[in-house]
Amino acid sequence: MEKLVITGGTPLKGSVRISGAKNATLPAMAATILSEGEHIIKNVPLLRDVFTMGRLLEHLGMKCSLENSKMIITNKGLRNLEAPYELVRTMRASILVLGPMLARYGHAKVSLPGGCAIGARPVNLHLMGLEKMGAHIELEQGYIKATARRLHGAHIYFDIPTVTGTENLMMAASLAKGVTRIENAAREPEVTDLAHMMNRMGARISGAGESIITIEGVDELSPIEHSVIPDRIETGTFIVAAGITGGDIEIMDAKPEHLDAIITKLQETGIECEQTSKGLRVRARKQLKSRDLKTMPYPGFPTDMQAQFMALMCIAEGTSVIRETIFENRFMHVAELKRMGADITIEGSTATVRGVKHLKGAPVMATDLRASASLVLAGLAAEGNTVVDRIYHLDRGYEALDKKLKNLGAQIERIKT
Repeated sequence: MEKLVITGGTPLKGSVRISGAKNATLPAMAATILSEGEHIIKNVPLLRDVFTMGRLLEHLGMKCSLENSKMIITNKGLRNLEAPYELVRTMRASILVLGPMLARYGHAKVSLPGGCAIGARPVNLHLMGLEKMGAHIELEQGYIKATARRLHGAHIYFDIPTVTGTENLMMAASLAKGVTRIENAAREPEVTDLAHMMNRMGARISGAGESIITIEGVDELSPIEHSVIPDRIETGTFIVAAGITGGDIEIMDAKPEHLDAIITKLQETGIECEQTSKGLRVRARKQLKSRDLKTMPYPGFPTDMQAQFMALMCIAEGTSVIRETIFENRFMHVAELKRMGADITIEGSTATVRGVKHLKGAPVMATDLRASASLVLAGLAAEGNTVVDRIYHLDRGYEALDKKLKNLGAQIERIKT
């Protein structure tokens, strides 16, 4: 087990480079199932989830190698059409192999996935869409068993937007017979990035980034070289890191066009964000002010930034009301922030945060990926030492976060216990 020991109170200074987006890399890796040949994916972050997906693809019969953020995936045909529980249990995104396997081979057996314990996040919308496309679905002993001679086009409506559901069905529909129309589709930049990659492979996808996506099925796709987009959640986390420490940093390779809601809300608190030729300059030169927040599907404020924003509000002037509308169990970081002196009360899906002058360092425990980031941020601002346990959650979604913070002047050390 590893922990982070943080001594707070140092304003961050300097520049940091943003890694590729985990949530764009994982579907890109799954999409290589759709075409035999050698695929090259660039700007790949070195993360636990990426390695897990690589092991899953290799279990299916593919070959993966990763060096200097470049992944080469060789697909000579799958020899195994089962994604087992022991590989899937730690990563919810593993469900993304279901659509490509079914579309390419007519059969797939995938364990119901695991991941962060932040809510139910059911896969029923994935299965509903595949059934409309002609798949026969059975749930048996914790596995999804899907079969289809060949998927066909269908009109699919999501009751709520789902990122992995949109991506899964988009990949499945790319090799289906006829036209598929997905309404109320997820609009996240990661969905658009996957569509861009697949279109270069020969798919016919239009409307990605909008609420209606149309996919005209083709007979085959070809391998290509693709570079994934920078991680917008990592970017947002570093904006908060600068703000919560009173720092002045430049965030390299940031894409502000993917961050409108995040930047707008953080600017309202008093953090200055200025676009540069290399990314973003972020400065915090005055007392932060509390602002209310409601998480929403993209292009709204992302649920993946809610915990980090809450850490910021803990030391802001005034009272902030934060409403979580995406996941029902995403306030698990609150108890740990309160150990550090935060003044937070919860009622249902709403948290009320009353800013305090100072947080105090304390031993805390990460419960999920973004919660762990919020505790690191709080530790950067706290008086004294903060020890963050269970940081394997952090390593699932942030590439070398402690090293990047240290390069900006943070007093942070990773220790083994």
